[in-house]
Amino acid sequence: MVQAAHADAAGLGDGADGEARTAIARTVDEALRTAGFLLVTGHGVDPSLRSRIRVAARTFFTLPAEAKQAYAVKVGGRGWLGPGAEANGYSEGTETPPDLKESLSFATHEPFDDPAVNAEWYAPNVWPAEVPGLRPLCEEYLARMGELENRLLSLLGEALGVEPDFFTRHMDHPTYGFNINWYPAREVLGEPEPGQFRIGPHTDFGTVTILDRQAGRGGLQVYTDDGGWEDAPFDPEAFTINIGDLMARWTGDRWRSGRHRVLPPPADAPAEELMSLVYFGECTPGTLVESVPAPVGRVAYEPFDSHVYLRRQLDSITVD
Repeated sequence: MVQAAHADAAGLGDGADGEARTAIARTVDEALRTAGFLLVTGHGVDPSLRSRIRVAARTFFTLPAEAKQAYAVKVGGRGWLGPGAEANGYSEGTETPPDLKESLSFATHEPFDDPAVNAEWYAPNVWPAEVPGLRPLCEEYLARMGELENRLLSLLGEALGVEPDFFTRHMDHPTYGFNINWYPAREVLGEPEPGQFRIGPHTDFGTVTILDRQAGRGGLQVYTDDGGWEDAPFDPEAFTINIGDLMARWTGDRWRSGRHRVLPPPADAPAEELMSLVYFGECTPGTLVESVPAPVGRVAYEPFDSHVYLRRQLDSITVD
């Protein structure tokens, strides 16, 4: 059974006790070396904010398809990713059926000083006119996510045994992705195709992912070397944190990019629908990612441009 490490984000503030922070850093290092994910409590994000986002988003997702189609985009865009738009298993080279989900996708929108980078990574968000309350809720939530991300990245620098700003100094103008993923019920979708998941097996692409999820029979599973695929531990008060490929390569594979999937809608709970709020942390475009050398790092990757890698990965999961 997967054992989840817990970290209390309340102990990451500027006035936090040094010994307590060091203990948290040790816990985080061990968790990321073995499983690639952990549960974070004490983050201070109001549970009612997350609930209100889900209510507003569901109002959109249950609109007629023709109303949602006005916001349709491809992976990496700002708007609605409809059924059949994405297959995360493609990133592992696996030809799977499309993922059984819909997403509302938002991202960084603060202008960048390079016009080409600005056009690719900082396009304006598109907010559904049918749900006017969604925008202020998401903007408040994303402000909280940005604060938590920086606290986590500072802790990760300490856990790695380098300077606390080792990662945060690359966050002066970061990009991020934010998906509200809706997993409709089996009674709505019908029988899944063989090998079809709500989200197929994959690793995330960026630095840290901050996930607020719901428990379900067709929920999140993580992969471990010892146990294979196992249900992810769940704490309704906690965010599930996993690191992505950029962070794994940055640390020379000291830390694992957590492989995970979301199971298909279950036959024994045909009315189950779930919704996840997923914040994908990245960094400033043009960041050169260089592996931390041994003995901290285990593998020395060739240095690479963070956003060239991110674009390639986003393109890889797009269903044509």
